[in-house]
This record gives sequence, structure tokens and C-alpha cells, in this order.
Amino acid sequence: MNKLIKYSIIVLISMYFLSSCEKEDFNSSVTANLEFSQDTILFDTIFTSIGSATQRLTVKNPYNKNLKISSIYLAGGENSQYRLNIDGYPGTRLDNIELREKDSLYIFVEVTIDPNNSSLPLVVKDSIIFSFNDKMQDLDLIAWGQDVNIINGEIIGTETWNNNKPYLIYNSMLVDTNSTLTIEQGAILHFHKNSRLYVAGTIVANGTFESPVIFQGDRLEYDYDDIPGQWDGIWLMAGSKDNIFNFTEIKNAIIGIQVDTLANLSKPTLQLSNSKVENMTSTGIYAQGSTILAYNNLISNCGQYAVALTIGGSYEFYHCTIGNYWGFSTRTTPSLIMNNYYIDVNNRVQLRPLTKALFGNCIIYGNKESEIYIDKDPNDEGVLNYKFDHSLIKVDSDFSTSDPENFQNIIVNKDPEFKDPFNGDFELDTLSIAKDFGSLEYGSMFPYDINMENRIVDNKPDLGAFERIENQ
Repeated sequence: MNKLIKYSIIVLISMYFLSSCEKEDFNSSVTANLEFSQDTILFDTIFTSIGSATQRLTVKNPYNKNLKISSIYLAGGENSQYRLNIDGYPGTRLDNIELREKDSLYIFVEVTIDPNNSSLPLVVKDSIIFSFNDKMQDLDLIAWGQDVNIINGEIIGTETWNNNKPYLIYNSMLVDTNSTLTIEQGAILHFHKNSRLYVAGTIVANGTFESPVIFQGDRLEYDYDDIPGQWDGIWLMAGSKDNIFNFTEIKNAIIGIQVDTLANLSKPTLQLSNSKVENMTSTGIYAQGSTILAYNNLISNCGQYAVALTIGGSYEFYHCTIGNYWGFSTRTTPSLIMNNYYIDVNNRVQLRPLTKALFGNCIIYGNKESEIYIDKDPNDEGVLNYKFDHSLIKVDSDFSTSDPENFQNIIVNKDPEFKDPFNGDFELDTLSIAKDFGSLEYGSMFPYDINMENRIVDNKPDLGAFERIENQ
């Protein structure tokens, strides 16, 4: 009797599972369609041989019945330059996928483009095929690629880089002592994460208004256009000399240009002109006891200082716009800091004379209460010579600007009326108080602004890097 009961239970259980399987009902309609989170997966310009960011696709079954997908695969098969990961399964194809009612699956897509020894962008296309219910749906994959010169942790001697193909720097690079790296107009240098350009010798980046030299990260997706901290920056090391950056754009690093200590202050370590240094996690220009001649520059949107002139030195800034509207975090430091000392390892004050810090026809403004800090040595003994002449500055209420040795013909705490500084437009609006306020003497030294507009045609140059040209 017990055996009969056990046998009956087994039969009933088996019949239940069989009936459950028979009741498994799939949507077999030829009119059924999967829903995709996007109808085309686009990859912005990526570098050959390097790969891409990962794009995600969501595939949804919108029906109240399960769908059986016979296959999901790349049309290009094993020869495709794309790679898939379908719900955790990597490869170019996956078969027999059951997608339950109202459920979704995720596909991750990457692409690698092979070098083609061409300076022109190339387009690589493929598609993902979804086969089910005796029909197919497809989704297009499109990537734009660019062949590059790859520099991987190399020491560079005297060389000239042109604009035939971009340069991609991995694991940093060094311009060797007594060597000069010349970078021609239109050249683009991309730096991978944590990479830096070290200069022990000399670098001459000589762009033009139409074809600037560009230093930036290697993430070219639209979302990374103005994201800081993508690479480390440029370091002009102790002993480096005669460095020139003309019509250059340096953006989205940690420190834009670090200019190290130089014993001989008779000539500039760095000449920076007609250039933009923007979106730095830390500092735009970080100088340590060095010499800089800078004119017609925009230095903007840095998480700490836009310009830091530390441990003394000699500096001249003419027609520069220093505008800091950093919005990625709370900035607690001013746009400009100057000091004439440092504290050594024994906690002693070591004086370093700031022989000159001249700001002529400049704008120093931002979204903090005060954008200038003068950090004189604690014992008030060292040399700290600075002067703001025909400039617009922003300082707090207890900052004195009454000393004519330091301040001449200045505008204090008046909004310069930039067009759209929160979106990187630091040109002057038509009602700007900085219009026509500049010294003709300084303007005549640099008669063309960063946009190659004549700033002295009316004998009234505007402050900053941009001359306001009214429509006729």
C-alpha cells in the first residue's frame, strides 16, 4: 500500500511538471517587435588600436508573453571589429535566449579600429541582428576612428611633430635635456589618464589662430568635452628653458602648465601667448620661482587656483583674462595667489624674492568673494613686488587697493559682464565696464587680441584677452 501511494505521488508530480512545460507559452507573432533603448549606437572619434568606451543597449520585451529569441549576433561575425557582452556572455553570438514578459536584457558594445595609416577619419559600421519568430530586427553600429602616432613612456630628443596625425601619449613622455620638441600648427596631442608631458629641455608649440596646437585627454565623447582631470598636465622641469606656447589650447588636465624653479631669472622660462588654459582640477598656471611672459591668454575654470605664482620669481601678464567660475565642486581658493617664501623640512621660512608680478590691462574675476590673495612671508622681510595697472580685479572688503605702488587705474569689484562665463564664453558684452579702459601703452605692445582683432584701432583697448567688436 505504501509503495502504491509513493508511486501515485511520483506520477502526479511528473504530470504537474509536464503540464507546466506544455503551458509554457511564447509570443510567436511575426508582428512582434523588440524595443531598443536607442535605434543606433554611435561612437565618437576613437583611436585606432586602442579601443573605445563601452556603450550599453537595453533590449525589452514589451508584451505580456515570453519571447524566444533564436539568436543575437553581429552581422560581421568573427571578423567584426565590434565586441558584444549579452547579459554577461561575451562573444559575437548568443543563441536561444528566453526574454520573459515585460523583461529586459542588456548588451554592452565595444569597438577596436585597426590602423589604416591614414590621417583622415574612417567609419566602421556593423549591426546587431536579432532573429526570432522567423523574422529579424537589426540595430546599426557606427564608429568614427582616427589613426594616431602612439608615444608610450618615451624620451624624446630634438624632433618636429606635424599635424598629419594626432599624437596619443601613454604612460607620459619626456623631452630630454638639451633637446627641443617643436610642435607645428594644427597638431593635436591626446594624453591618456595619469599621463604627463615632462620637459627637461625645450618645447615650442607654435600654433596659429586658424590652426592652434591642442593638448587634451583621450576621451573624445561629447560628454567629456569639458571634464577636468582627464590627464596630468605639462611640467616644465627645473633647467627647462625658452619654452613657447603660442596659439595653444590646454584643457581638462589636473595642472595646465607647471613651471619649475629656475636659478637664472634673466629671460622667461615660459612665453605663453594667444592661448587658452581651461578646466583644470587643480591649477591653470603653477609657477615656482620661475619667469613667465604671458599675453592674450584666457585662463579659466580651475578647481583651486587659475594662476599660482609661488616661491618668488618674475612675471608679466598683459591682456589676460583670468576668469574662474568653477562649478564641479566648492572652490575655497582664489583665482590668483602670489607669495615670496616657502617652509622647508625643518619648518623654517625660506625667502624667495618676487621681483616682479605685473598685470597690465588684465581681468581677474570669478564667482568667489575675493579672487586675489597676496601671501607675504610671515616675518614681512622678503621682496614682494607686484602691480595691477589698468586692470579689473575682484577682492574682498578688507583688501586695500590704496597703495599706488601696487594699484594704478584699476576697477574694483565691478562685474566685467562676460557673455556666458559658466559656459566658457569670456568675451565682453556690449555694456561691459572693461571696454575701452585699457592702457594704450600696453595695447600697443600687443595690438591684436586672441581672436586677431585689432584692439588699438580706436586707441582705446579693452581689458582682457578679448577686444569687443561692435557690429556695424
